[in-house]
Amino acid sequence: MSESADDKILLKQIGDIAYLVFNNPTRHNAVSLAMWRRVNDYLQTFADNPAVRVLVLCGAGGKAFVSGADISRFEDERADTAAVTEYNAQTRQVYQLLEALPQPTIAMIDGYCIGGGLNLALACDIRICSEKSSFGLPAARLGLGYPAASLRRLVTTVGPAWAKDIAFTGQRFDARKALAINLVQHVLPAVQLDDFVREYAQAIAANAPLTVRAMKAIVGELLKGEAACDEAYCQQLVDACFDSADYIEGRRAFMEKRTPCFQGK
Repeated sequence: MSESADDKILLKQIGDIAYLVFNNPTRHNAVSLAMWRRVNDYLQTFADNPAVRVLVLCGAGGKAFVSGADISRFEDERADTAAVTEYNAQTRQVYQLLEALPQPTIAMIDGYCIGGGLNLALACDIRICSEKSSFGLPAARLGLGYPAASLRRLVTTVGPAWAKDIAFTGQRFDARKALAINLVQHVLPAVQLDDFVREYAQAIAANAPLTVRAMKAIVGELLKGEAACDEAYCQQLVDACFDSADYIEGRRAFMEKRTPCFQGK
């Protein structure tokens, strides 16, 4: 039986900041195939939208960011190889689209961040969580195969030794450990999380969009390794910043001792 994701993936925009909300709280925001498809649809609208300067991903209900795949849907959505292939294609595209978005992305984690939820968070640029959050990769405890691309994100973020620790044990760990191994960048009391993330996102959105996007793209190139890094492309991005109207605005605002108003041009 097919499932609608109309009310389970929500999109809202406040100023320059877009929020993509996983709204399945009765199942700790577990994600079905229909939900992944809806996320894909939404993500494809952001790249060319200058009105969005930052994207925040979060979960509804205050108990989970995303707790992974919706196991209750497995008989319909992952019962055979063909179904698993389709499911994995949708999740892989979500992660790839997130990484490729020119805008900075923030995973706002409040509660469970497990399995596919952890992969989703790893595909974001920044991860900010509440003190009550917990993390885990239970594949080894379920007998699941795990894609190389997903492990690459984990290894890149926490290093090979901690990636093996997380993957081999399949155990959950808390926000304190997540911060210690650089999985997350900030940990807040739950009551402060929303305000902190909003102010953090606003600070990014107030900066020069061309510069922020250029730095994200250049970091992405550097992660490819020296041999694969396109240095000419990186230099083009740098040159575009110096040739921009925003660079003129930034200089003038500094001299006039006022806050710059960047237009992304």
